[in-house]
Amino acid sequence: MKAILVLENGSVYEGTACGAAGERVGDVIINTAVVGYQEMVTDAANAGKIIVLTYPLIGNYGVAKKFSESSKCQAAGLVIKEMSRMYSNWQAEGPFGEFLKKENAVAISGIDTRTLSVEIRDKGEQPGIISTKDFNKESLLKKIKNHKKEGFIKDTSVKKPVEFKAGVLKYNIGVVDLGMPRSFIRQLNTLGCNVILLPYDTPSAKIMALNLNGLIVSSGPENDPAIPDIAENVKNLLGKMPIMGISTGHHVLGLALGGKLKKMKIGHHGVNYPIKALDSFKGDITAQNHSYVLDEAGIKNRKDVNITLRNINDDSIEEMESKPLKFLSAQYCPASPGFNEVNEAFERFLNMTKSNKATKGVQHAKA
Repeated sequence: MKAILVLENGSVYEGTACGAAGERVGDVIINTAVVGYQEMVTDAANAGKIIVLTYPLIGNYGVAKKFSESSKCQAAGLVIKEMSRMYSNWQAEGPFGEFLKKENAVAISGIDTRTLSVEIRDKGEQPGIISTKDFNKESLLKKIKNHKKEGFIKDTSVKKPVEFKAGVLKYNIGVVDLGMPRSFIRQLNTLGCNVILLPYDTPSAKIMALNLNGLIVSSGPENDPAIPDIAENVKNLLGKMPIMGISTGHHVLGLALGGKLKKMKIGHHGVNYPIKALDSFKGDITAQNHSYVLDEAGIKNRKDVNITLRNINDDSIEEMESKPLKFLSAQYCPASPGFNEVNEAFERFLNMTKSNKATKGVQHAKA
């Protein structure tokens, strides 16, 4: 089945459908990771995005339910060079192409993703459309222009509190759920955290009443209409309990501090982004997935906030910390470094809960 990708600037890429039939409009981003295609399309941070995968062969190790970061495919569409006709992995439960069709995800293959990636790199991220039924360029450009931006957090967040229990209880951690990846929950469970996912619009007073050891504002869709209200809500919690912001949660904390966001020409989407501390020459490689960063002009005069990590490539803020306000926020994704291993950012956050005078042992949250 024929498929076509049209960018807002008028560029056209013709290929073959390798997912469900239909049309999808979304911001076109490139992801440079070599593996992890199932994790990408099920990550709530990619809700509404059309993802261009720069690695040329996709689907060669199949899919398995355990690798999904949420309960469904979140991406609007997928663009790849070649879909593997066979898969081989001891954990595989089926082919990636069938997974995309089952999830009603529109995807296009046979695209020169090198040329497409260079165009996005040079001209910037922009809206686009994938279609398997309409191949008229002018018609598709009109659909891009008339497409109304959606709010995704209302759908990627839980509708009521959901608890993920740890084997050995050490902490009760609440999560303002904007689209918390399952892999982050597993890391917290490994550390002895009962994780309680809370709807994105849970009032601050109700969060305080839960007697949590700490609160995480999760990653999720960026530049969402719900974010200003979430930031205002979180602002009421600063200094009252330990808080960790992750990616979009990092944006929320920045806005709560009085900062602003700015869109990048080309975002950070992949697993090879270098960061370092300001007083060190030692760098770390991180996974990232964002198209917006904090504009530090709004927070640079705050003496109660320390910028602890920066991106080596563009000097953007990667991490902030405040002892008076009891928070740690990371722009990067605190991915697990290995099987059953935990990212040290989560350990540092939990150390903050230990030194929190308001926390006495393990509190039993009533969600």
